[in-house]
Amino acid sequence: MSMEGNVALVTGGSRGIGRAVCVELARRGAAVAVNYAGNSRAAEETVQLCRALGVEAEVFQADVADSAACDTLIAAVRDRFGRLDILVNNAGVSRDSLLMTAKEEDFSKTLDTNLKGAYFCTRAAARVMLRQKYGRIVCLSSVVGLRGNPGQTAYAASKAGVLGLVKAAAKELAGRDITVNAVAPGLIETDMTAALPDKAKQAMLATIPKGRPGSPEEVARAAAFFAEKESAYITGQVLCVDGGMAV
Repeated sequence: MSMEGNVALVTGGSRGIGRAVCVELARRGAAVAVNYAGNSRAAEETVQLCRALGVEAEVFQADVADSAACDTLIAAVRDRFGRLDILVNNAGVSRDSLLMTAKEEDFSKTLDTNLKGAYFCTRAAARVMLRQKYGRIVCLSSVVGLRGNPGQTAYAASKAGVLGLVKAAAKELAGRDITVNAVAPGLIETDMTAALPDKAKQAMLATIPKGRPGSPEEVARAAAFFAEKESAYITGQVLCVDGGMAV
């Protein structure tokens, strides 16, 4: 399927799942706005990968935890490309710790980026998409948001919140041909999961029927499915890409 003529914004697009989503959307013909918070070199690398596939791509710096920055980001993408058809809310952080030893600032940082960032960007993008009477919004949640995980109370809370955001926004925006869906990855091979202790990773692998971690590209293909024009009758849904972990 082709996304030629579409413009996509991917938050946290410099590395990992975000980079894979950018490349997959570019492969399908979309122009790609690559958002990053701090790693400009990695974001530029993502842009070059997209351009190599024959599409326009640009970097856009913004911290999605900042409401005003999100408004500015969406406006900048619209001004550069003339429209915004696809938003993928991927930017996220993880500040893992046990409930009894967690720091309040870590909890706040996790929710500010993972949940409020998705809310701010969705709200700003919806203003553009409502005028266009078309849009595709995809939010990256997590199997942890569905099942919970010891030592990840903040991350689980933020990703569960994303699912509530998706379902409510889907009902509000459906009448203007704007869909809002979520992809919930399981254990995926990224820099974030590489930082997990081996004991924690082995415990997670034991719960995966497929018996292996997933790849960023496998998650990206699921996000691209929701971003397609042909997915018009699918909204408010959660697609787990987890090797059967959530079954």
